[in-house]
Amino acid sequence: MIKSIKLYTAIVLAMVFWSFSFIWTRVAIHSFQPMTLITLRLVIAAILLFIVSKSTGKFQKLRRKDFKWFILLAFFEPFLYYVGETYGLTTVESTLAAVIVSTIPLFAPVLAFIVLRERIGWFNILGILVSLVGVFFVIYEPKGGFNANPWGVALMFLAVFAAICYATVLRKIPAYYSNMNVIFYQSLLGLIFFIPTFFLTDYPTIQSIQVSRESLVALFMLSVFASVIAFVLFAGAVRQVGVTRTNVFVNLIPVFTAILSWFILDEILTVSKWVGISIVVIGLFVSQMGKLKFNKGVEEII
Repeated sequence: MIKSIKLYTAIVLAMVFWSFSFIWTRVAIHSFQPMTLITLRLVIAAILLFIVSKSTGKFQKLRRKDFKWFILLAFFEPFLYYVGETYGLTTVESTLAAVIVSTIPLFAPVLAFIVLRERIGWFNILGILVSLVGVFFVIYEPKGGFNANPWGVALMFLAVFAAICYATVLRKIPAYYSNMNVIFYQSLLGLIFFIPTFFLTDYPTIQSIQVSRESLVALFMLSVFASVIAFVLFAGAVRQVGVTRTNVFVNLIPVFTAILSWFILDEILTVSKWVGISIVVIGLFVSQMGKLKFNKGVEEII
């Protein structure tokens, strides 16, 4: 019983930290340009992961034959995912961003069907349709029409696409590597893409940056809690209860983000938005119903 409580507390904490990440990003971009923020976040996360893996004796060297898969992994996430998410958050509210990102488990089987020819279930198709209706309610106001920046929405869906491709490439990473080392190498190699992009986009403006205390705290929180601790907690949970049952908890992210945005950022949550969030969450659960039924008791290890 105590073990189960600790396990599910860890999962919920990971969801809370990822929900906070949308808030922290919105705060941090008041001082930092998006590419500067992402690059600093990755540098801090990579250093922390290296220190932890070395001090615990769990550091693993990257094998040459696996390098190409890690480069591809790093391109999709963190590079393409963080670009879509961070730039998207400059134009859309945290709540909408979280709702869009939470649809990742819905669309992942679609790419798996196209690329890997994996069977896609009717529950998943129904879940996608229901959740898209929910997203519509979040971005549409009965009196004002669509109140979301279309480019911001497109960037958030770019992040969704990147995360789905990331999950597909992740299957090519050998089980030889622990989760902590996978996260470390994807963060480290991600800098190969971010640093040149930073010099092209943000370097000319770096001297004019005025960093606030709130933005520095937000950067630290993003690096430590969202990029390191949340991943470690989530990975540990996956090893114990499996991917399918752990992913159900991802449905909590838009709910947590909506509440946090309401309290911290004073975002206005209309009845239409609450209805939309509820429909998205229902759609996410519907998409998991078939998996939970047929995989009950089965543990998947990644």
